[in-house]
Amino acid sequence: MDLGVRSPLVDLFRRGEADRDVRMLAAQGAVAVRAAEQLALLVLLVDDPDQEVRAAAEGTIARLPRESLAAFLARPEASGALRDFFARRGVEPAVVPSGTPDEPLIESHDTPPSGDVAQIPAAQRLSRMRVGDRIKTALKGSREERAILIRDVNKAVSTAVLSSPKLSEGEVEVFARMSGVSDDVLRAIAGSQTWLRNYGVVSGLARNPKTPIAISLGLVPRLLERDLRILVTDRNVPDALRRVAKKALVAGEARRH
Repeated sequence: MDLGVRSPLVDLFRRGEADRDVRMLAAQGAVAVRAAEQLALLVLLVDDPDQEVRAAAEGTIARLPRESLAAFLARPEASGALRDFFARRGVEPAVVPSGTPDEPLIESHDTPPSGDVAQIPAAQRLSRMRVGDRIKTALKGSREERAILIRDVNKAVSTAVLSSPKLSEGEVEVFARMSGVSDDVLRAIAGSQTWLRNYGVVSGLARNPKTPIAISLGLVPRLLERDLRILVTDRNVPDALRRVAKKALVAGEARRH
């Protein structure tokens, strides 16, 4: 089902790559900072192969504030598939007074860290968190916390960083150049046409030795001469990429003469 909601986090669930504990958190409404993402995850999870996850998703859907849900469904970003799903459950779009439209329809109440915990260095504090809390921090936390969590070994956590509404293009440029992130992060960045409109992201991905070769090869035609020259002499990237960059460089020089 195409729910018309695109984010790295939703795509992770759509591909069936989220672990059970993460799926359970999402089924309880705790893994999202936007209404559209929260609803999309719940709709996906009512068909989850795990019975308990399905039941949790159904229970959360039953608790959604009907007025706020109807108001969201009336918004342009609510897809036809989402409207049809909830219409079958007796909820139709209706323009009614509501809270901030982009907020989740059900909030998970986080316990703020105590004063002592708040003084612990971010990396140490994050390493002590459970997966669910790291996901919430990735979505709602600070720039410093995102810079740490983008390297998290759990792909749901690192993917949540890329779904944070606080994420800036400058941060994505930095992530695109980082060799310490996973292939999944680099693929998610490369899969966003919005981010690929930023040349810094394009050049960062193309020159990152960790970027899957199929992606970096596809970015070569978009590189400026200075970046092609860097690639040609970079022994850290695959030979195939250096050869293609060399051909592009020679072809560009030929066009100028």
